[in-house]
Amino acid sequence: MTLLTGVNRNIISKLHNSLKLYYPCKFTQRNIHYTQGQSPEPSLREYFYYIDHQGMVSARNHTTGYYIRLIVTTMKETHINVDLFLDDSRMKNFTSCFKDKKFLVFFFKKLKMNTTNRYPEFPYLSLCGRERNFVRCDDCPLVFTHVIKTITTSGTTENRLCYGHAGDLLSVKFEPERVHMSPETGRVYHPAPTAVGSIGLVQSKLAIEFSKYFRFDNGEYNSPTHFTWDMTSYTLKTDWYVAIKELTTQTV
Repeated sequence: MTLLTGVNRNIISKLHNSLKLYYPCKFTQRNIHYTQGQSPEPSLREYFYYIDHQGMVSARNHTTGYYIRLIVTTMKETHINVDLFLDDSRMKNFTSCFKDKKFLVFFFKKLKMNTTNRYPEFPYLSLCGRERNFVRCDDCPLVFTHVIKTITTSGTTENRLCYGHAGDLLSVKFEPERVHMSPETGRVYHPAPTAVGSIGLVQSKLAIEFSKYFRFDNGEYNSPTHFTWDMTSYTLKTDWYVAIKELTTQTV
C-alpha cells in the first residue's frame, strides 16, 4: 500500500506539466472563417468561445470577441483563478471581465454538445435566445472549483461539487468514489452532466487538495485505488471514465 505522502511531489509535478498540454480535446487546427457577432440569419447572431485552463492565451489571429478563459495565476504554485472575460485585440485590460453570476449560470445551464453541422471544430453549443454560442475547450467544458455542503429537502447533508465560477449556483452531487486521476497527466476528473460529455475536470488547486487523500495500492504510477473524504474511505471506481473515453474514441 502506498500513501500519497511519499508521492505528493510526483502528482503535483504531473499536474503542473499537464498545463503545458495543448488541445487534448483533439481540436483540429485549420482555417476557420467566422466573425464574432456574425448574423447568418435575420435576428440571429453567433459568437465563439474557448475554455482554457493553461493560462492567459492571446486571441487567435482569426478572431476577436467573446471567449471563456480559465486564467491561471500562480501563487506558491497552487492557486488558479477562473474568469469569463471579453478578449478583443482592442481591449487590453480586464474591465470587460464577465463575472456576473446570473450570466454564467444562464450560459452554462444552456451548454450542450454541438450536434449541428455548423462549426464542428467547436464541440459545444450554448443557445441563449437568438444567440448561438459555439464553444471549444482545452480539456473539458466544466471545471470544478470547490466543494460545498448543502442541506437536502429531507434534511440530510450533501456534498456538492461547484463549477463555472458562479459561486455555489452551479453544482453537481459530489461522488467521492468516482473521482478519477489520470496517471499520465495527474489531472483529476469527476462525472459531469451528460449534456456536456459526462466528464468534468477538477481544477488544479482542488485536485492538489484531493491528492492528499489518495491511496495507491497499485503503485504510484497507476491511478489511485482509494480516496478518503469526510473520514470515509472510498474504493475508487474508474469504469465510468473508461467507458466514456472508449465511446468518445469510437465516435471521433
